[in-house]
Amino acid sequence: MSAWYWITGYLPFEWAQFTFMQNALLAVIIVTPLFAFLGCMVISNQMAFFSDAIGHAALTGIAIGALAGLADPLWAMIGFALAMTLLVSFLRRYSAVSTDAVIGLMMAFAVALGVVLLSRGGGFARYSRYLVGDILTITPAEIGRLLVLLTLVVGVWIALFNRIFFISLNPALARSRGIRVGVLETLFAAIVALGVTVSIPWVGLLVINALLIVPAAFSRNLARNMPQYILGAVGISLLSGIAGLVVSYYWNTATGATIVLCAMAFFAVSLVFRRR
Repeated sequence: MSAWYWITGYLPFEWAQFTFMQNALLAVIIVTPLFAFLGCMVISNQMAFFSDAIGHAALTGIAIGALAGLADPLWAMIGFALAMTLLVSFLRRYSAVSTDAVIGLMMAFAVALGVVLLSRGGGFARYSRYLVGDILTITPAEIGRLLVLLTLVVGVWIALFNRIFFISLNPALARSRGIRVGVLETLFAAIVALGVTVSIPWVGLLVINALLIVPAAFSRNLARNMPQYILGAVGISLLSGIAGLVVSYYWNTATGATIVLCAMAFFAVSLVFRRR
């Protein structure tokens, strides 16, 4: 981290001289490409509702961590998110209920359970910071955690991208070609759940899904092929992240929500160019 502090210390901006902003900038540079990679496939696989459900279900993970006496409820959040992913995949395969209905039911259950557990004894307010997140409080150790997650996602992306994309186009045809559709869908859902859950403390569960899908939606409006789609999403995600971080510093606003507003502004611009 000392090398990063030395580099950013030479930036000719007031905000770049503070250690918490240097940490936040590095976190944004790591987490925005991560969300761009995931967001491209989330939109292609029509999983935007699922990622939103995972974000809201984090409340129950927080509650379980609190009841277990954990100082950091992150691992409880991850465990509950992965368990919910497996349950949704099971119900999608063996239930007569449609996929969106299954996800809606699970999200309603998880949110209600989380609110009940956290509000028991009037302790809900202690965990309200997870609603909006605070990337300005991120530590070097937590940045390392994000870097490990990004490496994992990129590795899965390189190894399985073609098959996951094939499934998004035609699951029946992919199954006829010997691709294990159910296993890959569950694996990708688990990766999405992991990425969303790990990032919630710094982005906020109220806006995390928007940060996942808006850059990919922007890129889909303008891209003509898959490389343009991916690179466009990564580029606009980075630009929105850095712009939102700087704007939130001067406006004294929540960073995660400000990043989403910047991304939405770019998305609105993409609609104009798409019409032309």
